[in-house]
This record gives sequence, C-alpha cells and structure tokens, in this order.
Amino acid sequence: MGGEVILFILFVILILVAGIWSAIAARKRREALSKLAARLGLNFEPDRNHALASRFHFLDRLAQGSNRYAFNLLHGRLDTHEVHAFDYHYETYSRDNKGRRSTHHHYFSCFVVMLPASFPELTITREGILSKIAQAFGYDDIDFESAEFSRRFCVRSKNKRFAYDVCHPRMMEHLLANRDLSVEIENDALALLFDRRLDAAGIERNLTRLIELRVLLPDYLFTRA
Repeated sequence: MGGEVILFILFVILILVAGIWSAIAARKRREALSKLAARLGLNFEPDRNHALASRFHFLDRLAQGSNRYAFNLLHGRLDTHEVHAFDYHYETYSRDNKGRRSTHHHYFSCFVVMLPASFPELTITREGILSKIAQAFGYDDIDFESAEFSRRFCVRSKNKRFAYDVCHPRMMEHLLANRDLSVEIENDALALLFDRRLDAAGIERNLTRLIELRVLLPDYLFTRA
C-alpha cells in the first residue's frame, strides 16, 4: 500500500473521529442547556428557528449573511422579564482564484430581553482597531464625561440624548466592570452578542448580566417613550 493511500486513509479517519467527537459534544451541550432551562423555569427548543431570526432581523449581528436561523433556544420569563437566549447561525460565501465557491458557517450566542417600549438603535461595543478605522472615515462614536468609559467603549446612536440616558454613571460603571459585553438596543429589544457559542455556565451567567443591564435602564425611558 503506497504512502499516499495510507495518508488518505489516516485523513479520512481523522475526519470521522472529529465528526463523532463534535456530535457527542453537541449532544452533551444540548442536554446541559435543557437542564439549565428546566432549573430556571424556561422553555428549551433545540431545533432550527427561522422565525426568531426574522423577528430580530433589525439587530445588526443577526442581519448578516444568508441561511440565518436560531437554535438551542431558551425562552420564557426570568425575574418577570421576557428573555431569549440562543445560538445563531448564518452563512457567507467566497470564491478562490479559480472561481470555486466556498461556504463559511458562522455561529455565536445571543441574548435578548424584551422592552415595554420601542427605542432607536444604540450599540455599545469594545473600542478596537476596527472602530478606530471607522472613526477615521467619519463614523464617530459618542463621548462621555467618563474618559475611561469613552476610551474602552465605542457607543453609536443617531439619538445622542437616548445614548446619554442609557449610559448614565451607574451603567458606565457596570460596563467597565464587564468589558467583554457587546450591547445593542433597538425597537423593543436589548441584546447581548458574543463571538462564539457559550457553554451552559456561560449562558446562565449572561442571562444574569442581561437582566442586570435591563434593571439599570432608567424607568423614565419607558414612561417617556
């Protein structure tokens, strides 16, 4: 048996082992999420949910690519608030120099708490190279009295008054203590978005942080809206 044949067989075996391991890990994660949902009094739906992707299409991260769907959805009421926590998928495509198309699958975790009023878009993300490049091309962020907060976070909204109402001193202090958070508010949704799929412990922790952010929104926002 030639060396190339042996290498091919080993490659196939590695692919099969990786696939089996991935399937086992996914099953264990679903089981952990199901147990978490039961403990928190939430519903759990592991199947693909295209309707939820359409419902929250206005959120920037959920509007990318094609074949968009949510899955592993936990939803219900938590501390009197309607919440959704789910994995999210979308696809993008590229072509090599020979014109062959490749499909790229993107996955991450998303958390949404529903709000009793509708608001303009507001994004709060960590300051980074991309945001600095955007500022160089005229996409300015909003500055605040806290120099540290302005240095650490990029805040954008067409409605500066709303941005200042949301980013009050206690909110800025909270976000500085949770610098990994990316927040988006639009219409009747407040969302936390991550770059990867979180494990059950991460889901529970960020459901807690989602509610903490909701509680920090001033009450007058809802009476004024």
